[in-house]
Amino acid sequence: MNRRAIVLFSGGLDSILAARLMLEQGIEVLAVNFSAKLCMCGCRPTGAGAAHIAAKELGVPLKTIDITSDFIEIVRNPGHGYGANVNPCIDCKIYMLKRAKEMMEESGASFLVTGEVLGERPMSQRMDALNMIEKAAGVKGILLRPLTAKNLDPTLPEKEGVVKREKLLDIRGRSRKPQIALAEKFGIKKYPNPAGGCLLTDPGFAKRVKDALEHGEFNAGNLAILSVGRHFRISPDARLVVGRDEGENGIIESLINPGDIIFELVDHEGPIAILRGSAPERYIRIAAGIAAYHTKFRANPELKVGYRRAGERESGVISVKASERDVVEKLRI
Repeated sequence: MNRRAIVLFSGGLDSILAARLMLEQGIEVLAVNFSAKLCMCGCRPTGAGAAHIAAKELGVPLKTIDITSDFIEIVRNPGHGYGANVNPCIDCKIYMLKRAKEMMEESGASFLVTGEVLGERPMSQRMDALNMIEKAAGVKGILLRPLTAKNLDPTLPEKEGVVKREKLLDIRGRSRKPQIALAEKFGIKKYPNPAGGCLLTDPGFAKRVKDALEHGEFNAGNLAILSVGRHFRISPDARLVVGRDEGENGIIESLINPGDIIFELVDHEGPIAILRGSAPERYIRIAAGIAAYHTKFRANPELKVGYRRAGERESGVISVKASERDVVEKLRI
């Protein structure tokens, strides 16, 4: 067994510390970040960008792997079920470890490292779950969790003296104080807010994902839009997305697909809204009314809302009264 390891690297504090602990023992580290069009386990609100920054700070090479298509299938059909919301934590972890194990041969690494902590995540970091994940991924003995290693059985790197067990840690539980203290000890000042976590555990976001799953809309084309704006179920085949502020308006504009219907107020500043999916003409007025509601001009007796279909030159203007609050809330996802 050599002194080279693959570290599953989200760019969050736990993975940063796990990599640093390996570097402290002279282990050559290859950081691997698995990314999708929205954040996966342990990466919110950071993503591949934060992983790149953190890897550069540590001085380790980083390989980023896009797993969007596989991620979608995992969320659609999790073999081990969901957590509190729509987070298929166990299946995600098994998948990533299998992919990382496949990389070991090509990279010349002899073991894997993660930043997991016993008891930190209620679904995937219980003792029984950790053991089951190792077995299912085929990584038992070659998966080292340095932050919590002393709570677990020794791994092959420890048994063979590649890694000194006495220099590993025994952190457990959901408190982040030990990690924050360790970061201070190492002089690590730039790291994401530890309260991030997987976006799929967020109750509000989970509602949108569940709705997309129920209506056959959970796919690569819709993945990014689910994490931005306010969402409304206008019809069984269409959703409306309304920007909350100027920043979200810009993001929504960048995510427009051919065929989307775009709404903007004509005479006032306001949100950009897009209607995605198949919706009869009568839903244009409903969508325009909801867009008008989300402005400071909602009390006006009438507002002009322009609309056009992406990819087409023709546009129209409709005069509407802003929707009533109860209508908006009834349709809100």
